Parts: sequence; C-alpha cells; structure tokens
Amino acid sequence: MKRILTLALLAIVTVTSLTACQNTWHGAGKDVENVGEKMQDPSR
Repeated sequence: MKRILTLALLAIVTVTSLTACQNTWHGAGKDVENVGEKMQDPSR
C-alpha cells in the first residue's frame, strides 16, 4: 500500500511539472537561448 501511494505521488509530481506553463521543449529551448545570449552580452 505504501509503495502504491509513493508511486501515485511521484506520478502526480511528474505530471504537474511536465504540464507547467514554460516547461515545454519549445519554451525550454527559448530559455536556454536567452541564457546563452545574456552570457554573451551581459549589458542586456
């Protein structure tokens, strides 16, 4: 029973984090690109 509850909680946390607003591959790619641009030009 404890194992089932643990797996259910893990599944809920995983699904919640994957469906967060900017947590898509496209959004993550933009975030990484923005970080790279800021590292190249810190005055931005």
